[in-house]
Amino acid sequence: MRIVQVTLRFDAPGGVETMVREISRRLRSDGDDVQVFASDLYDEGRWETRSNFPPVVDGIPVRRFPVRKRLVPGLTLPMMVGLIDALRETHPDIIHAHSHRYGHVLESAAAAERLDIPLVISTHYHPADLREPRGKRALLRLQDVGFGATAYRIARALVVETEFEAALVRQFAPANRIRIVPPGIDLSAWDSTQNDPPLPASLPHEYFLFVGRVATNKGLPTLLEAVARLDPGDRRPLVLMGRNWGEQSKLEAQARKLGISDDVRFLGHISDPGEYRAVIRGARAMVLPSEYEAFGLVLLEAMAARTPIVATAVGGVPEVLEHGRLGRLVPYGDPGALAVAMLAVGREPEETRRRVGAAAQQVRNYDWSVTTARLRAVYREILDH
Repeated sequence: MRIVQVTLRFDAPGGVETMVREISRRLRSDGDDVQVFASDLYDEGRWETRSNFPPVVDGIPVRRFPVRKRLVPGLTLPMMVGLIDALRETHPDIIHAHSHRYGHVLESAAAAERLDIPLVISTHYHPADLREPRGKRALLRLQDVGFGATAYRIARALVVETEFEAALVRQFAPANRIRIVPPGIDLSAWDSTQNDPPLPASLPHEYFLFVGRVATNKGLPTLLEAVARLDPGDRRPLVLMGRNWGEQSKLEAQARKLGISDDVRFLGHISDPGEYRAVIRGARAMVLPSEYEAFGLVLLEAMAARTPIVATAVGGVPEVLEHGRLGRLVPYGDPGALAVAMLAVGREPEETRRRVGAAAQQVRNYDWSVTTARLRAVYREILDH
């Protein structure tokens, strides 16, 4: 098959970017002709574009397009200039577009309809943030309905990651086109620790860990407040590993106000995979206090690392953690409940071991090879009809 994966960003940190890279690598290794079409955007938070991207990433040819930020007042709707013409010239067997409320999805749909090319859309759906003004939420909902009436009706298949996401997307998109395909991780890399470096010497002996973008929707102010509520004797340093999306200075100011500056450390983005895995393995617990997660790839990584998990019961997280069987779940925005759950990791060792063991078994069902096989089955299904 000749497949074009269309995504806003590529060769940059992020769950969508990881998925596109991993499935593209495996599709190519199995003999499919896969290209990635992406914009020149590197950091969406700062709206940072770059011109020095390599033309090939992990053996995957990548074609870049200039990005335009906004066409509708009040809404960010990134468009990739020249994308439709490039899809016409390439004329693949399958177009697979990623994300929701993005212009490149509409462009991909327009090209697919015009050229009669089967279109698959992975929605990676995120509902409107409740902290947004009511008017903004209404505009975002209109976008949902608009995408459902246009791009999602052109698509032959809509790929979601969980039953929870499927229920949300059914509200505005054709239900009979939805296919659930969970993401994965590279289990072989997590299973082998021989080549991984030791834990960085700069890290404390024990620490709680957050992994992800240091962004507004990750619930990090609540996490800092939870750390501050722990008695000094029970408190462990908090390490935040991930790229700063404009929130670090605010969090540093909050930590100073709470009197816990010495207990909060920002690692930034760790590009070395072995070091990244070592940091997760060394944590007392991974804490994911997000306002919303469609799935939460870092949960699978913690499960593979046998690291205890504390997470907010939002989005697809309860489904991934089997409603608490594989990790502790707390309400979003409740620092008291979060502090209690973090404390319980050490105070309830038998329960912690039980959850960690069950998670280590369950994660065997998630691997990028499985995800890729399921997506290939979706491609074959729509090509055969």
